[in-house]
Amino acid sequence: MDDTSKKYDNFLAASILIAAILISGSIIYAVGIKNPKTQTADTKKTAELSAKPQIDDDVILGDSKAPLTVFIFSDYQCPFCGKFYQEAERQIRENYVKTGKINMVYKDLAFLGQESTDASEAADCAKDQGKYWDYHDAIFETEIKELKKSGNSENTGNLNRETFKKIATDLKMNVDDFLSCYDSKKYASEVEKDTNEAKTVIAQISTPTIFIGDKIIQGAYPYATFSQAIDEALKK
Repeated sequence: MDDTSKKYDNFLAASILIAAILISGSIIYAVGIKNPKTQTADTKKTAELSAKPQIDDDVILGDSKAPLTVFIFSDYQCPFCGKFYQEAERQIRENYVKTGKINMVYKDLAFLGQESTDASEAADCAKDQGKYWDYHDAIFETEIKELKKSGNSENTGNLNRETFKKIATDLKMNVDDFLSCYDSKKYASEVEKDTNEAKTVIAQISTPTIFIGDKIIQGAYPYATFSQAIDEALKK
């Protein structure tokens, strides 16, 4: 074999080796992207903010004299808000609200489109008949079904007047009174006020955002994350 052939063989071998390294590196990088390390909850201190959430005409779930109020800023269309409702909020209500340890306040952060605003206004109309939290739950259940059916829960057109009417009917509300409230946009200013409040108490708008004592948790983390934060807040 002459020198030229040897050089070519050496070059070819080196090229193959480099290509193999690049490919393996790409695979490792791709796997790393698909399988990120378990995240820890993004917690912040409310002291870092200029204001904290306030209870105005919100419907308090639980004992109004409970030692701790948990504030939830959420959008009915947000899939992670639905995940939080399904996997954490219901357990929090069962283990902490029903036992009188905390109470809970839902704040509308309707920023994903008109359906978000409409859903929030419909839920507020339900409070005229003492059905606010039942209606809140029904909207989230509707969106969870929509997400399973179509793979999307944002601006699909399913949160409309007919859907809201059906929910009111299922909850045995006075449907005529409910529709009168909804059609008149009685609570449009209230929904807008909640959304504007979010901009003053949340540094970076994201849903869901949960205030627990002096901590803020943003995201649909497992129940244990919120349970730990509540337990810590109750000790203070």
